Amino acid sequence: QVRLVESGGGWVQPGGSLRPSCAASGDIFAYSTLNWYRQLPEKQRELVAKITPNNNTHYAASVKGRFTISRDNANNTVYLQMDSLKPEDTAVYYCHQKWTWAYEYWGQGTQVTVSS
Repeated sequence: QVRLVESGGGWVQPGGSLRPSCAASGDIFAYSTLNWYRQLPEKQRELVAKITPNNNTHYAASVKGRFTISRDNANNTVYLQMDSLKPEDTAVYYCHQKWTWAYEYWGQGTQVTVSS
């Protein structure tokens, strides 16, 4: 069973930066697609960024150019560098690991708050 543990959320003023990370257990990390999602209260969870096993990346239009996803397979960790943060980026951020069609895992979420 894979376990994902997020850290690095918090509060920041508009224009600031945060770098949440997500550490995974298990042996399939390097072969998995890793995603960051976010969710506002009473809203659907939305995909923010994705990185494939080949390090191809994809970003939501709302964060492109401001957020950068990266992975460290040696340490089973995925990062989300968030720069130029805006109040509308405030949400709970979740990491997600997917391997083949049958296996997917979620972290517990980390709160990111952007306000002055």
